[in-house]
Amino acid sequence: MTNGRDVWVYVEQQDGQIADVSLELLGKAKELAGTLNGQVCGVLGGHQVEPLAQQAIRHGADIVLWADHPELATYRTLPYARLVSDLIRTRAPYIVLFGATPVGRDLAPRVASSVRAGLTADCTDLQIGDYHSRRDNRTHTNLLYQIRPAFGGNLIATIVNPLMHPQMATVREGVFRKPAPDAKRRGRVESISPTFAAEDLVLEVLSRESRESSVNLKDAAVVVAGGAGIRNKEEFQLLEDLANLLGGEVGASRAAVDAGYASREHQVGQTGTTVRPRLYIAAGISGAVQHRAGMSEANKIIAINTDPNAPIMQIAHYRIIGDAAEVIPLMIKALREKTK
Repeated sequence: MTNGRDVWVYVEQQDGQIADVSLELLGKAKELAGTLNGQVCGVLGGHQVEPLAQQAIRHGADIVLWADHPELATYRTLPYARLVSDLIRTRAPYIVLFGATPVGRDLAPRVASSVRAGLTADCTDLQIGDYHSRRDNRTHTNLLYQIRPAFGGNLIATIVNPLMHPQMATVREGVFRKPAPDAKRRGRVESISPTFAAEDLVLEVLSRESRESSVNLKDAAVVVAGGAGIRNKEEFQLLEDLANLLGGEVGASRAAVDAGYASREHQVGQTGTTVRPRLYIAAGISGAVQHRAGMSEANKIIAINTDPNAPIMQIAHYRIIGDAAEVIPLMIKALREKTK
């Protein structure tokens, strides 16, 4: 479909703010494009939000395809899918990346179906490499390695697509670091005039309501998280007390969320939030690969567990073998005495 090596990022925006995951992907795209000797292109749609194009450039885009249209003022699947699909068919990028947000998970598969390309969802890493196909006894070079947990997180799969381009993937927020903006960076903004068919506009947004999350795990310097080893809500409250003393946020494994100890906003892991705090305290968390995918890059990890052979112990910098219900109160007591 293309001999080019450009890496595209769908730049998701809402209310004049670019989603963090899009900025993270621009940084990763810059790395991938450098390996491929290609350029980074951001696809930005909306209405009267052109200044965001320069923000995308400062975070890694070489080119921003900017589509301004009243029908793009609020996200709707069909107009945005038409915009991105038409651009892909016309310009034939090598790689297209989306954030694995509710918008990205809605848009990416529809675009992939439209342009007849493969799509890997919820990747935890992206790399460039070669692949030798037994089918045609040919080595395909410079493919996108789309890496993600598979089979319930029991293994890590590397997926390649040597036959159909563009190679497309969605990536969860927090998987890659957001690059610092470079005010001196220069790029090109190209204005696009999208065209829509009548069937693209059958849905009308009458009103929209949004609610800001009260939990900010992604930016927390300290996260105190509990898992299945926490036996009840009263014990889980101890984690909140410790987090408050440390100026941090409370996290939870999926088991703790399913048990009703914390809301879904607190979940850390493959199906939750990816965090990189300075300190991560894992209390009663066994450390299945799904959870480790969301916190293994913390600067310091303290694991509290009755099982010395639990997987979380293998990645912890400090290991406390014991019952979290006994250890956490001792930590709280020590901190309170220190601050007197």
